[in-house]
Amino acid sequence: MKKILLFVAIVLIAALDSFAQEYKVVTTVESVVPMGLGRSRIIETTDTLEVKDFTTSRTDGKKSNQKNVSRKDAKVDKFDETKLLNFYSAVGINFQNIASNDALISSKINNLISEGWELKFVLSGVESDAGKGDGTGIFITRFIFYRD
Repeated sequence: MKKILLFVAIVLIAALDSFAQEYKVVTTVESVVPMGLGRSRIIETTDTLEVKDFTTSRTDGKKSNQKNVSRKDAKVDKFDETKLLNFYSAVGINFQNIASNDALISSKINNLISEGWELKFVLSGVESDAGKGDGTGIFITRFIFYRD
């Protein structure tokens, strides 16, 4: 009887543990600034924040559940930053830099997969050169990983 109870307890604990889910966001920011003047990076936070601490609810035009936190409290201090190359060099698009970035991003993804993470979603956006005299822009990609 004790063995059966022990077996049931282990199965129950394993089943409850399997419901635990975890997500991780890794962001790449690649500069679209000519002559290597921009900064391109892979960013991965190693810190955590609780969204509830920064969320207020509004009912009848009044705030409720107000916490005493400011925007500066939302900044994390612990994150990994991997240098990437910029898309442009002095003469235009640098395809070698793009290939090098691809190799680093692939390495990051492969490392996370070997740690048990699964790539679920990839989202990207661009703020590009707005015309004559602008000369700035970024290409940002968010990789969302999941694991049980």
